[in-house]
Amino acid sequence: MTSVLYLGCPASERAETEHILSAASLSVVWADSAAGALNELHRRDMPVLLDLSRGAAALQTAKELRSHRADTLLFAVVDARRPDLTTEAVLAGVADVFARPLGARRIANAIARELDTESRGGSRPGHAAGEDLYHHSPAMRDVMALVARAAGMRAGVLVRGEPGTGREVVARAIHVANGHGAPFVSIDCAAHDAEQLEGELFGLAARGAPAESATRGVERVSRAGLLHAALGGTLYLQNVAEAPTRVQARLARVLRDREALLVETGQTVGFDVRPMAGVDPGFDNAVEEGRVREDLHRRLSVIRIDMPSLRNRREDIPALANYFVREICATLRVPPKTLSRPALSLIAALPWRGNASELRALLESIISGQAGGRGIGLDDVLAHVKLDGGAAVLSHAGTLRQARARFEREYIAAVLEQHHGRISDAAKALGIQRTNLYRKMRSLRVARDRK
Repeated sequence: MTSVLYLGCPASERAETEHILSAASLSVVWADSAAGALNELHRRDMPVLLDLSRGAAALQTAKELRSHRADTLLFAVVDARRPDLTTEAVLAGVADVFARPLGARRIANAIARELDTESRGGSRPGHAAGEDLYHHSPAMRDVMALVARAAGMRAGVLVRGEPGTGREVVARAIHVANGHGAPFVSIDCAAHDAEQLEGELFGLAARGAPAESATRGVERVSRAGLLHAALGGTLYLQNVAEAPTRVQARLARVLRDREALLVETGQTVGFDVRPMAGVDPGFDNAVEEGRVREDLHRRLSVIRIDMPSLRNRREDIPALANYFVREICATLRVPPKTLSRPALSLIAALPWRGNASELRALLESIISGQAGGRGIGLDDVLAHVKLDGGAAVLSHAGTLRQARARFEREYIAAVLEQHHGRISDAAKALGIQRTNLYRKMRSLRVARDRK
């Protein structure tokens, strides 16, 4: 088992916390103060989970630990009702932030990821960016409740959202919680023509006239097809509305009957495959217009999960950005970098029309283009965004000073909006005094909208 030092966990929660973490093969060493934690870490180094329920005092503890043990892995546990602490934890140098209720698997994954990165000096083979679900925001807590419900069933799941919102990440999370090592097979229905798609799903040997498929009342499936590869596990369909009607009909029949004729043996076999589909917001229109068969839609949408856009879950952006920065640095084999407060505030305020995919692409551009240094500052972000807030390649339309001057008004307005017009919070996020913020607002004619 992996040992972790848990600092600041309330005594009343320790028994339950220990039980939760032990399910992921994590053993807990308890500490009540920074001094006690440092004594334990002097005996043996181990990852630290720091409970931030004490707010500013706990954050000071994080800085104290970091000053004495710069190489010790530090993680934070926050109350989902205090998303501001997530930002502060990231700025204090934690590797990852976990929201209550704790998920033992996610904690174990994050610790394993960081330990492996340290030992290899790079990213884990096969590690997919964004494998963890950040749910500090109310919108994502609702998603996680549905994920937990879906994980306890074998019913079809429809995950609807804009591209880049993590539709497949959610599907994989449900699968992992329920799959027990079973296969997860994914196919993009829009990436193949009709004949290719049918061959990929049912196997080349399963192609045939409709009469052949219905000869014994069941569908014909080959071992060469993805349906057979997904047996006992999950078949994840992207862009299912683009699948031809014939393919949809055959899929619906297999999912309905839960059996198929295996062409290699001629025998009818059980076909336990859990269907999931990741779809765009316009999917409902496709169903209404008849481009998606009703029987297939019914089997895919027993449980429906609507993914919020990143701009509607801004509380998750600091931890997600920190995750991407660490993952990108490991992949590129460059020293770990940290985000400054102004840079993180700007990132949290941008519209992110491309969602998490766009966020990661921006951070990768910034890190790839930096000559050195450990920090990502406001200027680094400004050099890679358009004035309307979208991520972009560096523009040569003017100097950095000119770009910053043009952007300053929109930036301050966006941060004020993010903090609902609260001057104190916005000034702290911007890294300036309240009086300076008032002065800038007057000179730039920035109004605040109190909500």
